[in-house]
Amino acid sequence: MRTRFAPSPTGYLHLGHAAAAREAFGYAAARGGECLLRVEDIDTVRCKPYFTQALYEDLRWLGFDWPQPVRVQSAHMGEYRAALESLRGRGLVYRCFKTRKDLPSGIYRGPDQPVSEAEAARRMAAGEHAAWRLSMARAKDALGARFDDLSYTEAGQNSCADLSGFGDEVLARKDIGVSYHLAVTHDDACQNITHVVRGNDLRDMTPFHVLLQALMGWPVPEYYHHDLVLRPDGAKLSKRTSDTAIRALREAGMSAQDMLASI
Repeated sequence: MRTRFAPSPTGYLHLGHAAAAREAFGYAAARGGECLLRVEDIDTVRCKPYFTQALYEDLRWLGFDWPQPVRVQSAHMGEYRAALESLRGRGLVYRCFKTRKDLPSGIYRGPDQPVSEAEAARRMAAGEHAAWRLSMARAKDALGARFDDLSYTEAGQNSCADLSGFGDEVLARKDIGVSYHLAVTHDDACQNITHVVRGNDLRDMTPFHVLLQALMGWPVPEYYHHDLVLRPDGAKLSKRTSDTAIRALREAGMSAQDMLASI
């Protein structure tokens, strides 16, 4: 079996990342498999090379090791564009010029008539930005009866991929050439990931990932979602604060063993 630990270098890793790494690497070790390290840095504005270097240092200090080479997503943008173009060529995505404030409340299922190519070209020439959204209606047409029967394995149990709560999700926009959802499912397929071990904050997106896998003909890995490390008030840990950063605690004298034992 093969899983992966895939942090995003938008800041220094914190205790939550240490716990997630322990879950992923430990899951693989207990099953005689391997855990890859993937750097998910498609957000070229927030992700910085020094954060990438820091995450290597922090994970090695914690005692984790991984096969080489590490897949760094920013080096594979052409692959993601090709995946998007495949969906576009099948008429499954459309250009959307609406901003968040333009969107109606609730689930957005797109316009009755997509913007024509000529209109889209005119608006982009005028400086408007467009995102590419996956049309749920066209996805359903493409999959036919399979659409309502999509499923996946969660922690050893079969789960229905319920898509009723999803609208037309963004797969790419101008500032970030590919969404997390398309990049991560692409990479899981090309890296032959058999088991996805990740935090509960991504559990609700799994049905959408299963949909993308079905549309692209990619295998569906097994999923295991683990609890997150939270603050005393129940909030998620954040890279914006340094009080739980791995390197800050290390510099304060905490050992790797004590750090892992504390979470």
